[in-house]
Amino acid sequence: MSGFIFNEKPIQIESGDGPYLYDDGGNEFLDMGASYACVPLGHSHDAVDAAVRDQLDDLTYVQASYPVESRTAIYELLAETAPDGIDKTWLCNSGTEANEAALKFARSATGDSKIVATMQGFHGRTMGSLATTWKNKYKEPYEPLIGDVEFVPYNDPEALGEAVDADTAAVIVEPIQGEGGINPAEKSFLEAAREETEANDAALIFDEVQTGMGRTGTLWAAEQSGVVPDILTSAKGLGNGFPIGATLCRDWIAENYGSHASTFSGGPVISAAAEATVSTIVDEEVPAHAAEVGSYLREEIEAELGDTVRDVRGEGLMVGVEVKRGSNRLLKQLALNHGILALPAGRSVLRLLPPLTIEREHADQVVDALVDELGDGS
Repeated sequence: MSGFIFNEKPIQIESGDGPYLYDDGGNEFLDMGASYACVPLGHSHDAVDAAVRDQLDDLTYVQASYPVESRTAIYELLAETAPDGIDKTWLCNSGTEANEAALKFARSATGDSKIVATMQGFHGRTMGSLATTWKNKYKEPYEPLIGDVEFVPYNDPEALGEAVDADTAAVIVEPIQGEGGINPAEKSFLEAAREETEANDAALIFDEVQTGMGRTGTLWAAEQSGVVPDILTSAKGLGNGFPIGATLCRDWIAENYGSHASTFSGGPVISAAAEATVSTIVDEEVPAHAAEVGSYLREEIEAELGDTVRDVRGEGLMVGVEVKRGSNRLLKQLALNHGILALPAGRSVLRLLPPLTIEREHADQVVDALVDELGDGS
């Protein structure tokens, strides 16, 4: 094998259907990670696949300065479904690119440079978004990164208020931290972020790369706090497995965004996948389903495991189970012993980000497996 240096798992995936993946030996796995929340509608979804095939029959690619129907459709749909006041969209290829654009837009629109980010936050791996990511292990090989970034404790309104000043271009925050351990933001913290940015003519950026597309029980996690940011970023589940990111902005940001651009911004095929994904999520009320099944899953884990785990937290089908030992061993046991694929979030948190279409029977399968592996407290 001559591929690059990825930590490959000893399972070669051959196909997928709904919440299931199948390896080259025909073994079935319940996908409770959805490749980091990238397939909210499950694998090989009919509507998304059909939209892509139809678009391929007409046009594979044309540069974004030429309007195409599929790109116009996703622009209009995102404007229609975004929080009030956010109706401009810039399309790209990934979450880190969406956050990179958000930081550049904020600096251009405000004329300031300081970025305030949160401890344990994760915003991507390109040079700008990486500078606002907390963990040094991601940053040290590539330093020096962009400067003028200050970190504050998550859910600490007082520290946030001390950090945001007249030189601040933006505050960037995840409504629920994913990589940092599935940590939900308190409403008071997001309200403070809104108040401080408005008072200092700075932009508030919500990184919804992982929390968006119905993951937390509403299309956008921002809806649950009632706080509307100036910029909202999306990716992962936006294309149900196809690579797309989006930076959604208020007018005052879009009017002064600078000169940012991308060759593959909103390609026709990718736009078709995104439009089919978002319209299906909205039309089939997938966020409400995620809220119901997610609540059931968390309640069952708490009821069956109790003090065997340290905590169960999250919203919708963005669930973190904090265990009393390392999560990597548990991940291996779930895969090998139970045919369940999950994810870590730090050293001690099991992260569950399944397709939003799973049912209670799938939740029960996960709970039974966790009881089997953790029930004796080991």
